[in-house]
Amino acid sequence: MELKVTTLEGKDAGSVQLSDAIFGLEPRADIIARCVQWQLNKRQAGTHKTQGRADVWRTGKKMYKQKGTGGARHGSARVPQFRGGGRAFGPVVRSHATDLPKKVRALALKHALSAKAKDGGLVVIDSAQLKEAKTKALVGSFSGLGLTNALIIDGAELNAGFASAARNIPNIDVLPIQGINVYDILRRQKLVLTKAAVDALEARFK
Repeated sequence: MELKVTTLEGKDAGSVQLSDAIFGLEPRADIIARCVQWQLNKRQAGTHKTQGRADVWRTGKKMYKQKGTGGARHGSARVPQFRGGGRAFGPVVRSHATDLPKKVRALALKHALSAKAKDGGLVVIDSAQLKEAKTKALVGSFSGLGLTNALIIDGAELNAGFASAARNIPNIDVLPIQGINVYDILRRQKLVLTKAAVDALEARFK
């Protein structure tokens, strides 16, 4: 697959040959959905917790005698039936993470990249470099390229000026190649890869 390469200023910078094994697959929604669910499960904090009857500070003395009151039999005042008692079956601190094989995660990333390429949402730029960290100038460059909602993936290290300028632009995410993931690819309309990112992806899946 051949794709045109542009600069941030919108000028032509040649073309790049993309591997069909990474960008030319027929996207499978089930594999992508499994990976997205795995990501969302893993990022849940799991710090929710309520007080059970063992956590409530209250006397353990029997409330009243067993018989002769005409009411129901009760013992501890910590039980969920009473105001101030512990909650029954409440949430506890736990991990929500699920397992997903490494090969399936790698395949899901390929399918997500292929889905963007198939839908015309893939853009390749020669580099993401800025001499001055000016957000206004970068917004102008993005509007010239038609980027209003995009994920930008650079090489192993981000250009500090570019990252600083893009930080305040809404609906624009900038990540190094190590941070590329299925969920962020799908949540943005456009995927912008630098030539360094393309080379790193092809080296990763070689």
